[in-house]
Amino acid sequence: MGSMRWALVLHGGAKEIVPEKHRANRAGCLDALAAGAAVLRSGGSAVDAVEATIRVLEDDPTFNAGRGSVRNADGEVEMDAAIMDGDTLDLGGVAALRDMRHPVSVARLMLREAPTLLVAEGARRFAEAHGAEACAPAELLVAEDADHDPGHDTVGCVALDMRGNLAAGTSTGGLEGCPAGRVGDSPLPGCGLYADNSLGAVAFSGDGESISRGMLAARVMQSMESQPPQAAIEQAISQLGRIGGEAGGIVLDRAGRIGWAHNSPHFAVGIVTSEDETLHAYLHKSEEAPHA
Repeated sequence: MGSMRWALVLHGGAKEIVPEKHRANRAGCLDALAAGAAVLRSGGSAVDAVEATIRVLEDDPTFNAGRGSVRNADGEVEMDAAIMDGDTLDLGGVAALRDMRHPVSVARLMLREAPTLLVAEGARRFAEAHGAEACAPAELLVAEDADHDPGHDTVGCVALDMRGNLAAGTSTGGLEGCPAGRVGDSPLPGCGLYADNSLGAVAFSGDGESISRGMLAARVMQSMESQPPQAAIEQAISQLGRIGGEAGGIVLDRAGRIGWAHNSPHFAVGIVTSEDETLHAYLHKSEEAPHA
């Protein structure tokens, strides 16, 4: 049974945001929050809200996803994305995907398929066969054209809908200059994301290899069996002390409680809930007013 409560948390990347880009990062988060909140407010599903939110971020060249993607060592754009449904534990992921406008929507198409992850040419063929929106490489405003900071700014979202269902999603335009075919944490369950109605939903951003080595999403889920979301996400980020690297994470539990943390210089985060429908955007955890 649903509680009629809903919540949405998004991130635009764990990175350093130079002062002249602060406004664009906040504005992009607010636009995406509005899209996701509209879905949840009208009784839509958590999966729908996550997809709608991330599509807006993919269309904003401020962020390293979709139109703001970066080039690999071969000068190509290869994108990763995933969505996970906390109700069914269905997972849809794509990696090293080329020539698609909205990788998150290709991941959504994968959600009910038997495979959990398709890569490279296989992912592109699947997208074409299922009518996903294609785009020529020139239509992607890669970093040098988009004038953004090509950091580790994977975008992500977690949502809780009125029926009590949770979902998580991620999308990234890759790591600038990385080897062709490189896949980070974003489409890997237990690393860059996870969602399970019995516990919560989580999404990460940052140094993909470090996040994967630490299985950070899995750590958060396990911690939430005995801890609130904020403590769980902080504990996961602390694991990077052993591995090295920067990351940020967002998490929702099944009661709609929110947690987020980062060890990166900045972490663009947006929050909106049914209890406070004001759209909030932050660039650092210290900006968030302490809870009573």
